[in-house]
Amino acid sequence: MVQKYQSPVRVYKYPFELVMAAYEKRFPTCPEIPVFLGSEILHESKSDDGAIHIIERSCKLNVDAPRLLKKVHPENEEWTCFEQSASLDIKSFFGFESTVEKIAMKQYTSNIKRGKEVIEHYLKELISQGITFIPRWTPPVAQGQKAEQAPAASHDTSDAALEAGAHGATKEQTGSSCPPAEPVSPDADKLDADYIERYLGQLTPMQESCLIRLRQWLQETHKGKIPKDEHILRFLRARDFNIDKAREMLCQSLSWRKQYQVDYILQSWRPPALLDEYYTGGWHYQDRDGRPLYILRLGQMDTKGLVKALGEESLLRHVLSINEEGQKRCEENTNLFGRPITSWTCLVDLEGLNMRHLWRPGVKALLRIIEVVEDNYPETLGRLLIVRAPRVFPVLWTLVSPFINENTRQKFLIYSGNNYQGPGGLVDYVDKEVIPDFLGGDCMCTVPEGGLVPKSLYQTDEEPENADHIRLWTETIYHSASVLRGAPHEIVVEILEGESVITWDFDILKGDVVFSLFHSKRAPETSHKEATLPSTSAAGDNVQLIDKTWVLGVDYSRVESPLVCREGESIQGSHVTRWPGFYILQWKMHGPLPCSGTSLPRVDDVLASLQVSSHKCKLIYYYEVLASKDFRGSMSSLESCNSGFSQLSGATTSSSQSQSSSHLSR
Repeated sequence: MVQKYQSPVRVYKYPFELVMAAYEKRFPTCPEIPVFLGSEILHESKSDDGAIHIIERSCKLNVDAPRLLKKVHPENEEWTCFEQSASLDIKSFFGFESTVEKIAMKQYTSNIKRGKEVIEHYLKELISQGITFIPRWTPPVAQGQKAEQAPAASHDTSDAALEAGAHGATKEQTGSSCPPAEPVSPDADKLDADYIERYLGQLTPMQESCLIRLRQWLQETHKGKIPKDEHILRFLRARDFNIDKAREMLCQSLSWRKQYQVDYILQSWRPPALLDEYYTGGWHYQDRDGRPLYILRLGQMDTKGLVKALGEESLLRHVLSINEEGQKRCEENTNLFGRPITSWTCLVDLEGLNMRHLWRPGVKALLRIIEVVEDNYPETLGRLLIVRAPRVFPVLWTLVSPFINENTRQKFLIYSGNNYQGPGGLVDYVDKEVIPDFLGGDCMCTVPEGGLVPKSLYQTDEEPENADHIRLWTETIYHSASVLRGAPHEIVVEILEGESVITWDFDILKGDVVFSLFHSKRAPETSHKEATLPSTSAAGDNVQLIDKTWVLGVDYSRVESPLVCREGESIQGSHVTRWPGFYILQWKMHGPLPCSGTSLPRVDDVLASLQVSSHKCKLIYYYEVLASKDFRGSMSSLESCNSGFSQLSGATTSSSQSQSSSHLSR
């Protein structure tokens, strides 16, 4: 595998002819570059008019010596822009050709980093010898034409023949009335070494080379807007400057950005009022290193309510807009502080974090968001400061950390209790003047305080979608359903192994329903049915599976006792299966219990029946099947600390020979 190197453009404040003379002094050997053991001229030729001078050289290790392109500087035609490229190909080394090539190229580039110093050294040597001016080449004067000096186009190459072209052409007046031509600006596809140091930071020669080569590849192949240099550099860093892996990752991200119009998200995305009020995050000055600082009061955020009220689509778009804004602020701080700022800092306050934040659908939505951010915004997070981590935090960290890149995890700093105060805490990373007041600082922070999202704001699939953008996720965690009298909503779960765990989480948005779980060895058939009452509309998202000809106890059996769920209640539960087959989750409209002997129906049941008899019930639900070995320690059974009581009787558990639990939170 041939190793390649491409340098950035380096500027010498000397004329081109003098720089070329200094460059020639590097050959055949150069004590200033120890890795350069020697060279020999393979071929040398000049054009008839002397405009082109080509020298091909090779060194003992088959390291192709640099290729030069003559250019004048756009600000001063007496300055020279200088860049180099090299390739190394070891033909035979006992099967270790690739390894030796990498070692040799690393040594070569580490010396090339001093290339500008070497040229400056020989320039001073020429000046000390009294050589301060070398005449420019002029084309032969054709007979009968006025003599006029033409553009210089001398080239020197090593192991490569270069065409002359008119790169950096200049024209000088020699007794003619013609004004001098404006100097040609350097190509927009070139990176200046000073620019890299000023806006991108300190890079090794090979890192500079990877950036330049990937940038050139994009310019040659990518249709559309080329990403900014700092954006390309982030992908290279994410893949340890493996140019092939970085190219693949970047191309996938560019396709994603184009497909979902992410480039315009800051202009098109308008956060719902619900987010402005209940999303406890916002930008807050910068840290000690000049990185933009984002504060997230996660412990005060009703993540469960936000997911159910907005859906993960809106939350993802909001997170993407935060990342886009973060990159924009990094560019602004780079100009403000005069040094490269390529990442931002996030300060997460976990005060108030409890089991409510760890319910499985929310964690699942969080992991999906992390995956999107990791794939498309690598190396944007410079530091993550987590303060006031409670005892439950290790559980969340165990769930989330495997999905976070190792390089990102190394940027996490975690403080429990009040350990963030004093030396070694926040003051090491954030100026005391900008530490938020709720963390003991003097700075007023405008980040919303959050609170519980009202259940009246929970959304259903029936609500209209925003037609202004393409959906980032075609699937949602929560689904909605309607339940009508005589038309329950049912879903089926096929279990292939005996011991699996069915988990569920649903909210009753309208009306009262009864939830049950059944088991059958027969596969039910899906049917969509209309409402039985003429005054109601079609069931729409209502699905029925249990055939009316089926007999309870014969064709199917009940494995969970009925659970009455009132309007506004949130229900979570799980069931450990014992047999393979088909498990049916059923929600049906709740009505008064039939009279038995002298027993009378409850007044609440009669009133509820009268109240919902003329309309359908609505709910949103989530379910998942886990292998029993994965259930232990999972968040499926962890619920809000407001959970009240279990609705399951011991008789149900023993009769079905299953381990199960259901929790009710109000």
